[in-house]
Amino acid sequence: MRKAGKFDGVLFCTDLDGTILRNDKTISKENLEAISYFKSEGGSFTFITGRLPSYSMDICNTIKPNVPFGCINGGGLYDHVTGKYIWSMNAGEGVMDLIRCIDEQLPNVGFQVSTFNATYFCKENKALRRFREAAKLPNLVCHYVDIQEPVAKVIFASDSEEEIAEMKQKLASHPLGQNFSYIRSEKTLYEILPLGSSKGLLIEKLSQYLGIDPNKTIAIGDYNNDISMFRAAKVGVAVANACPDALAAADYITVSNEEHAIAQVIADLESGR
Repeated sequence: MRKAGKFDGVLFCTDLDGTILRNDKTISKENLEAISYFKSEGGSFTFITGRLPSYSMDICNTIKPNVPFGCINGGGLYDHVTGKYIWSMNAGEGVMDLIRCIDEQLPNVGFQVSTFNATYFCKENKALRRFREAAKLPNLVCHYVDIQEPVAKVIFASDSEEEIAEMKQKLASHPLGQNFSYIRSEKTLYEILPLGSSKGLLIEKLSQYLGIDPNKTIAIGDYNNDISMFRAAKVGVAVANACPDALAAADYITVSNEEHAIAQVIADLESGR
């Protein structure tokens, strides 16, 4: 019989960019060693990201989660061992009408459309190009009307705060606007998601799937799309570099993504802090 571990029954979920990933998109040795220790003591460790599984495998192979990971900002749970989704939800009917609205009325806004298997860049601008290159996504160009697969989410990109505000207003007032959820995932990005979809929902789904007590869950992140994780988990942790909304929503604030935040939280958990 296995000896009881210090972290038996604990689920720890991390965001990627700005949290476990440093500014140069690497993961520190200290974080990786802490994750390995956490798992060896019975903990369940994984990540929840806005990326598709196909664009997350390099990171997955580095972090080595021991349970399925969350993807598409709340749209799916993916088992990297079997290579299959264990749960997913798509945007549903009407999403193309919202894309058309922004495409026609705000022609300078860039946007991409993600299905469950690929991300298509339908209109590129400077903000979207920066995001694509930083995320190292392949430049799959396709007009949105030609996409035949179910849509998982849509990302709009703009460097203009005024343009993003106008976009939010147009989507909210659209006749079909109430049929979807929306999130600000980065300063220049605004997303359309399936109604009710969120990173927090994935913590609930994953806890149920693993049979883990919701009172033994931890989530760490840095931006608005991580706030739902803070609310769903027993303890929501913001890194010191998090945006003001995330800092305000967190139960606990730790060190920055440049200072081995995951290792710090695991150390604090072990010490009872």
